[in-house]
Amino acid sequence: MLVGLNDLGHHMNTGKTLFAQVMEHVPWKTFGRIIERHNGDAGVRTLSCADVFRVMAFAQLTWRESLRDIEVCLTSNQAKLFHMGLKNVPARSTLADALNLRDWRIYHALAMRLIAKARELYVKEPMSVDLDATVYALDSTTIDLCLSLFDWAPFRSTKAAVKMHTLLDLRGAIPAFIHVSDGKLGDVNVLDILPVEAGAFYIMDRGYLDFARLFKLHQSGAFFVTRAKRGMNARRVYSSATDRATGVICDQRIALNGFYVRRDYPEHLRRVKFKDSESGKTLVFLTNNMALPPLTIAALYKSRWQVELFFKWIKQHLRIKRFLATSENAVKTQIWCAVSTYVLIAIVKKELHLDASLYTCLQILSVSIFEKTQLSCALQTDRSQTTPPPIGNQLILFDF
Repeated sequence: MLVGLNDLGHHMNTGKTLFAQVMEHVPWKTFGRIIERHNGDAGVRTLSCADVFRVMAFAQLTWRESLRDIEVCLTSNQAKLFHMGLKNVPARSTLADALNLRDWRIYHALAMRLIAKARELYVKEPMSVDLDATVYALDSTTIDLCLSLFDWAPFRSTKAAVKMHTLLDLRGAIPAFIHVSDGKLGDVNVLDILPVEAGAFYIMDRGYLDFARLFKLHQSGAFFVTRAKRGMNARRVYSSATDRATGVICDQRIALNGFYVRRDYPEHLRRVKFKDSESGKTLVFLTNNMALPPLTIAALYKSRWQVELFFKWIKQHLRIKRFLATSENAVKTQIWCAVSTYVLIAIVKKELHLDASLYTCLQILSVSIFEKTQLSCALQTDRSQTTPPPIGNQLILFDF
């Protein structure tokens, strides 16, 4: 069948679906070694660990809602399954069993491999803030679970949740560190297990304001930018001249007052007050970096939006009805498959030198995964002629 394709003049047609082309970027040999190390396929007759990843990546790229939805979609595209590397459509129960039984650490290890590769690829990527340093945004998102299904994740009496604490490298918006906890772990506690790099910047909201932990970060040679809480007890030590036309209201060195806070953070801090002309809001930033211009401090904090976009994508692909099986193992497997899929597309974007944003690439794939064009053509942004019409709100990536 494929032999005659070129005779038909399909010179651009690779004969492979976009999904099959994306899957070629998975380091299968490495993945195979990870599976062997965990004895992942011991005694498995149908749906190997690798197949589970293929099905989950497919489901997450195409917004499938449930086990039935995956089954129906794969059944209607049976002819193309072979190109996906699947021999047949997995039954719903087979997929649910596989999610419960295949060790989630296999998919965690795959995600870590992909993250390491993506970070190498993006190391020279320019950022919105002109800095040589590595800049991370630290944040967490709560993924709500229905308690009757998820008895292993207590959060409040009526609701269960898992929390994803994420350190996003702003070069390429690649997650550098992710900690999945039950919903009770307070944000500041993550600072205790965070890998800290000297010279790097950590941007975080005021949920992470804990002076003893921030001082530890400071002593490790890292910089932080966060927002001050209202009514913070501190005195001004020194004020720098500022140009109010730029929005910078004041730029001061401060010392904390109060016996305990002073003990927690015995050195000076810098406080930058900034009026954002777009939103009209006045923000007060705290940092231990005394050298950067105040506008750069404000711009660094502003660059946090990327971590919110990352969470938006992850959450949209882990909506509650999307949890296809509900054991702790299954939920963690689904989270790590979603992270792997996201990072895989970041790798594809870089390896194919695509100009389109990561989110545009994810969007295009969600509606054209079975097309047989070349990936590099399909993911260009000037696809206005070939883009399928919006399907309901499927294309509206930024709407919840």
